[in-house]
Amino acid sequence: MATVSLQKVTKSFGALDVIKGVDLDIADKEFVVFVGPSGCGKSTLLRMIAGLEDISAGTVSIDSDVVNDLPPAKREISMVFQSYALYPHKTVRENMGFGLRMAKMDKAVIDRKVNEAAKVLELESLLDRKPKQLSGGQRQRVAIGRAIVRQPRLFLFDEPLSNLDAALRGQMRIEIARLHQSLKATMIYVTHDQVEAMTLADKIVVLNAGRIEQVGSPLELYERPQNLFVAGFIGSPKMNFLKGEVLEVEGNQIRVGIGQGIDFAYPLSRTPEIAAGTKVTVGIRPEDFSSGAGEISLPVEAIVVEHLGAETHVLTSLGSTENLTAVLEGRSPVKVGDRFTVSAPINRVHIFDGAGQAIESPLRSPATH
Repeated sequence: MATVSLQKVTKSFGALDVIKGVDLDIADKEFVVFVGPSGCGKSTLLRMIAGLEDISAGTVSIDSDVVNDLPPAKREISMVFQSYALYPHKTVRENMGFGLRMAKMDKAVIDRKVNEAAKVLELESLLDRKPKQLSGGQRQRVAIGRAIVRQPRLFLFDEPLSNLDAALRGQMRIEIARLHQSLKATMIYVTHDQVEAMTLADKIVVLNAGRIEQVGSPLELYERPQNLFVAGFIGSPKMNFLKGEVLEVEGNQIRVGIGQGIDFAYPLSRTPEIAAGTKVTVGIRPEDFSSGAGEISLPVEAIVVEHLGAETHVLTSLGSTENLTAVLEGRSPVKVGDRFTVSAPINRVHIFDGAGQAIESPLRSPATH
């Protein structure tokens, strides 16, 4: 398969800078997901690797070969798009083998490659059907099969599941994960859905406004977000953010207040470069709350209650200015208007400085790979 290296890669459309100096290394056989909000540049970056967009500056290398000026057909890649782009008048077999026929490959070789890909994707019984006779998930598998038969050194996926309903997306996520395991291929996958990113990736690249905010395993990004953007983007429901202030500094520990007489001690990984009176942001994930008193106890009132079966999502108010979401047990008796207490352990709290950067604490243990 392939390694990929991006060095100081930029992309500009006139005066508009879309990709702003990206550095990234992707290992052989790694499944890397580009994730971020709409307009962050993730699809543009993928298209630059594919050769479908010119690079304004920097280098893109595949297996140590700089490919900046190499046309897409010469890069030995296969790309799966959001649109299936299947020929409606051709069978599944013909769609999957079309690229190989255009390359004038021997018919026996084409048949063998198509049959092998069909077996991997469980499409053997569908090879003689046409696209209109297939479900959305089956059509997407055909599009993936068309990429597999070329035996590329690099697979690129550009939001391939966004046209599917929720149930099919879940099923296709599993199939793509199994495909990666069986092919042992290098794959780069673009999505705006952070659940897809968390479930598929070996490594996630979080993009924002053309820059990389953080790179790491799903659990690293979940457990140790480096800044407010990553903390708010990774996790569903999103992390709660509360306004706080450093009340005092004592040794390698600060005391943080969040109003209404609520404060707590927070140990730091090194001598603090922070003074009393500094404004900070306190982050707590909804799923880290439990009902009842604990290390950090917050008196709240339920505004919206969503009973989802396995869990209950409760939007609450904390005083007159702060709202927070808590994920409680599925049979929680909480109703709209109820006043109750939620709590979180100190080791599940994140604190960010005035610039939005995470303040390191020994409580935030390294994520398990």
